[in-house]
Amino acid sequence: MPKANKSKELNNTPNMSLRNQILKVADELFYRDGIHTTGVDTIIAQSGVAKTTLYRYFPSKDDLVVEYLKDRDRRFWECIEVAVNQAPDNPKAKLVAIFEWVENLIAQPDCYGCPFLITITEFPTLDYPGHQVALAHKNKLRERFVELAKQAGVAKPKELGAHLLMLLDGAFVERRLYGHSSDRIRLKAATTILIDNQPN
Repeated sequence: MPKANKSKELNNTPNMSLRNQILKVADELFYRDGIHTTGVDTIIAQSGVAKTTLYRYFPSKDDLVVEYLKDRDRRFWECIEVAVNQAPDNPKAKLVAIFEWVENLIAQPDCYGCPFLITITEFPTLDYPGHQVALAHKNKLRERFVELAKQAGVAKPKELGAHLLMLLDGAFVERRLYGHSSDRIRLKAATTILIDNQPN
């Protein structure tokens, strides 16, 4: 494939930086097709940028994976905070609102599961940079659940936080396994049952 010149690159990106264009394409390919399967040359071709441009912003594929996951993390938390802020002003309702948002997310046709779980599955080695970003995301999410559980006055907030994370991850795995061939995952109802059965 001939290299894209600078003017062609700029014409392809009227409303976003070249870095964001590369990241957007990488996000779509990594999430849909997998990180191992997606080569840098494919990202370059679909981004319409020169190889030197990609490596100027992302010195290695590992760097690109890390930025992809950080961007996914940022967008995830933006959506979570919107859901929490729109919920009634009590901790239980805020927990349920998080899972209601995830239930709706999983029902979307372009949802292939959790990008962080997918990355950890592809790269099980703990010292892989992308694995570390994914693990930090999961730890932060569990801590958020524990914080809300404490505010709700449950007797064992850490235990509930761990159970809620398992419930959420299980829903993402089911979506990955069965796609849209299965019935809609009733995550909100399952969350309510789990919280209501916690001793206070």
